[in-house]
Amino acid sequence: MNSTKEERLAVFGQLLDIMDELREKCPWDRKQTSESLRANTIEETYELCDAIMRNNPDDIRKELGDLLLHIVFYAKIGEEKGQFDIRDVCGSLCEKLIYRHPHVFGNAQAENSRKVEQSWEQLKLKEKGGNRTVLEGVPSALPSLVKAYRIQDKARNAGFDWEQREQVWDKIDEELNELQHEMAQSDTDRIEAEFGDFLFSLINAARLYKINPDNALERTNQKFIRRFNYLEAQALRRGRSLKDMTLAEMDVLWNEAKQTEGESNGHNPREP
Repeated sequence: MNSTKEERLAVFGQLLDIMDELREKCPWDRKQTSESLRANTIEETYELCDAIMRNNPDDIRKELGDLLLHIVFYAKIGEEKGQFDIRDVCGSLCEKLIYRHPHVFGNAQAENSRKVEQSWEQLKLKEKGGNRTVLEGVPSALPSLVKAYRIQDKARNAGFDWEQREQVWDKIDEELNELQHEMAQSDTDRIEAEFGDFLFSLINAARLYKINPDNALERTNQKFIRRFNYLEAQALRRGRSLKDMTLAEMDVLWNEAKQTEGESNGHNPREP
């Protein structure tokens, strides 16, 4: 917990030595490429995110280790190809952090975190080989919900945002009305387009009120899973199948599940 810098460097050096051994002596590790590792890296990243959402320190520590292994693995593959090694990876990161924090390593001033974010985006645009446009730095492979949040956040750092956050509710009402209008017309393509606009406006509201929409949705996902599992388990205890139960009967069990979590009764077992 309170290891010295020398101890941290020593264990990181041990990790590098282990990776060297694995690439030389383990058939599985020896055959891996950056392309073959990619899917596993994505999985490890989501497992870390899950541990963070569950606020489980032991699992966070383990998943961080798994992700660190992948970073070292990619660096080893780059070294073998003569492209880069772990020193290059760490070195370029240090250079970037120093350059993008002139208020820490230079003479610039940043009164709050908002100023830091704005400065960060401006410096990224000035970097040689950096992003040529504000939104270029948003990875195309991001999940759509996360991508929408990042797009809006980057636009905000460029000064494109509501003057008052309360203004977003008028936009949400506008998008909801347009969605309801298209639903009445039964044009699937237009409904999908307007539904996307409505979701985008909701994500914008979350951002303005400093709520991470992905975290918020995942909390609701987990809450629904817990309550639905309770509903299913209680039905089985009664010798019943969910398919044979009415919504009213499931509603009773759903309300029991909510009460076990200290919430008031609801009326629709299909809602959280």
